[in-house]
Amino acid sequence: MIAGLLALKIASTAFLIPLDVAAAVLFVYLLVRMPPRRLLLQSLVALVLGAIVGYVTCWLLADVWDVFGVPLTLVTRIWAILAFVGVFVAVANLWGSRWWRKVIAVLAVPIFLLTSAAAINVDFGAYSTVKEAMGLTAYRALAHHEVAGKSGVMDPHLGADWRAPAGMPDAGTVGAVTIPATISGFKARTADVYFPPAALVAHPPVLPVLVLFAGQPGHPSDMLLAGKATADLNAFAAAHHGLAPIVVAPDQLGSPDRNPMCVDSPLGNSETYLTVDVPKWIKSHLKVSSSARYWAVGGFSQGGTCATQFGFGHPNLFGSVIDISGEIAPTIGAATVAKGFGGSAAAYDAAKPLTLLARHAPYADSWAFFGVGALDAKYTRYALALQDGANAAGVTTTLTRSPNTGHDWNTVRYLLKLAIPAVSTRLGLG
Repeated sequence: MIAGLLALKIASTAFLIPLDVAAAVLFVYLLVRMPPRRLLLQSLVALVLGAIVGYVTCWLLADVWDVFGVPLTLVTRIWAILAFVGVFVAVANLWGSRWWRKVIAVLAVPIFLLTSAAAINVDFGAYSTVKEAMGLTAYRALAHHEVAGKSGVMDPHLGADWRAPAGMPDAGTVGAVTIPATISGFKARTADVYFPPAALVAHPPVLPVLVLFAGQPGHPSDMLLAGKATADLNAFAAAHHGLAPIVVAPDQLGSPDRNPMCVDSPLGNSETYLTVDVPKWIKSHLKVSSSARYWAVGGFSQGGTCATQFGFGHPNLFGSVIDISGEIAPTIGAATVAKGFGGSAAAYDAAKPLTLLARHAPYADSWAFFGVGALDAKYTRYALALQDGANAAGVTTTLTRSPNTGHDWNTVRYLLKLAIPAVSTRLGLG
């Protein structure tokens, strides 16, 4: 029963329509109250107050305080306001009503909230199941023999010469593993690793590696699950004799509510973890290329910012970058410089991707894929500025806009369908 609940598809019409109907019936019942007239007036006042409070709350959080770092879509604002309206009307029914109406009003509150949350989830395109929404570990732990490889020299003609041996699986597999923070001491969550079919045969070739970061808040598995990267990787492998990059999705946050900004600071030594500990583990446990030419780093939103920081700041590690809706610079808001850089504006400036590009220019052989939602004006400006800076530094770039999407997982899914084949080809597998 619990397994079935966790697997419930919360973005499907089979789940959403009954939930919407139940919420609508409850709302009408609670809104329409029989005489005396003051009870109906009481419900109508609650409706108006709920709408006003909901609107002001959205305005303050998104437009004034910029709590989310991205603008809220009209759809999300409407559903958030409807949640407030529903709760206010339900609370109004706790006065001047019979006991059974009070019970219905109390039970209606979580239904109103769930209905709005489910609709906002669809708008944002984040979670497909209850298990994903709860952030539960999605993958089995990798066995020791699955991470007993070692880096080596990749055949530059692998994409042209490799042929799938008999018995190779049709699709890749994903497992979870703890990557120790030996040098950094960073408190990271479990990482996820994708192995393409070619990595699952008895004598696998040396393959390229793609390091992927989710956004914040988020979980390392988000790019594989919400972003559907696993499906895109399997699709590429199916068309290329089982070849695709090995993908490592490490934790750059520590927990969903933290943002160490992919630098070393009192917030955590995330840069050392991700540029020293993680690469060292990858090279000592996976059969991947030892050359930066065949290493790529990518991410979404805050994860995209990390990708540009590492890709442009450590060209000796990563030769390719995928930045989907990344920020122009690492940030946690007004406290960024004080908490992340010891109050030093110069140290903060040194960590910005544009500064890193200027410092390391000219790049000998670097490539970057920038992607953004066409409706995401703020992050489109960031992407254009970063592309200009990368071009000026000698990086080969491309920029793609996801049509009719904003700063959400719908954008990620659209762009990964293009970015994964592009970066895989760049990494010698096309």
